[in-house]
Amino acid sequence: MNTTLKKKILLGITGGIAAYKSAELVRLLIKANFEVRVVMTASAREFVQPLTYQALSGHRVYTDTFDGEADSAMDHIELARWADLILIAPASSNSLAKLASGYADNLLLTLCLACKKAVAVAPAMNQQMWANPATNENIAQLKKQQKLIWGPASGEQACGDVGLGRMLEPAAIVTLVMTHFEPGKLMGKTVLITAGPTREAIDPVRYISNKSSGKMGYALARAACQAGAAVTLISGPVCLIVPERVSRIDVSSATEMRDVVIKHAEKADIFIACAAVADYRVADVSDQKIKKTSETMQLNLTRNPDILSEVTQLNNKPFTVGFAAETENLAEYAQSKLERKNLDMIAANLVSDDNGFDKESNELLVLWSGGKQHLAFASKDEIANQLIDLIVHRYIDTNKN
Repeated sequence: MNTTLKKKILLGITGGIAAYKSAELVRLLIKANFEVRVVMTASAREFVQPLTYQALSGHRVYTDTFDGEADSAMDHIELARWADLILIAPASSNSLAKLASGYADNLLLTLCLACKKAVAVAPAMNQQMWANPATNENIAQLKKQQKLIWGPASGEQACGDVGLGRMLEPAAIVTLVMTHFEPGKLMGKTVLITAGPTREAIDPVRYISNKSSGKMGYALARAACQAGAAVTLISGPVCLIVPERVSRIDVSSATEMRDVVIKHAEKADIFIACAAVADYRVADVSDQKIKKTSETMQLNLTRNPDILSEVTQLNNKPFTVGFAAETENLAEYAQSKLERKNLDMIAANLVSDDNGFDKESNELLVLWSGGKQHLAFASKDEIANQLIDLIVHRYIDTNKN
């Protein structure tokens, strides 16, 4: 964030277990050079104490509509004038219902009515509560009021359920805040991304695949979209929700992925090959299920098409970013792949039990001609935001030459 454009964020925290994530959100907003003040509802204070946010923000936390310690005893007016954006994260189902109906029975809701600037909400609730028709009506009403709805995400919830309702991760929310204030760095650009594994059939019921979950590729699709790009995501078989405003094309095998990539690549400005594409496929796929008739079985494998190499050989090739998942000699193998496949950039990571496939976090070594940067261990959403920033800078530099 440009220091000359420092913006003021009024963070509203409502009651819900996701309130613990707001501490990290405050930290990341300040790290991104925003000024942050915090308002908490009474329910929020049952989950996290105000002192936590006071220590992180460096400012007192506002909790009551009428506060005798305030200079003018009119916090709802002064804070409303101060804020460039009101962000409610987490936004509980109760707070969303009240906001949609124009209630003002606590300081946070009063501020929302008194503020002329934008109000953004990051919903957080049980998946059944999010799916309830009443919640749907409240969200529709908030959209009519021009409120910004950020999320929710899908995944495992504190109650044990799985589904839509999780608050977006703090890094993803910070990216949305930055996008709100700044023109998208990739506005007007087309980004093509591959994600997930491929499946190479053995017979009608069996296949060869790998451990890729697609989480890194989907995080990159979100980050690129939030940066203003038109994003097409070519996805292998995964159990993930397609990010909002992203166009997804589903494929299964490496050959299918290759055909779709080549069809779209020349129209793309940037191609990010994040998918874990199988190097080999079964040469002779059985039409019928293979029966267990002996103690061993041999499969004859043949090379799959090299999607990256084909893209970089196109006449109108996009800026191409490859990925390399390695178990050893990370820098050496990544550098070799960068040069051998004529890539503009490569992002490499070591795969282990704690890192890489099917994990929520990652770290990357990013290499390009004449440079490199280490992206330290963080959530995949945060890593994706950092990588998109790097890609933007290299893309701009490349097109200047």
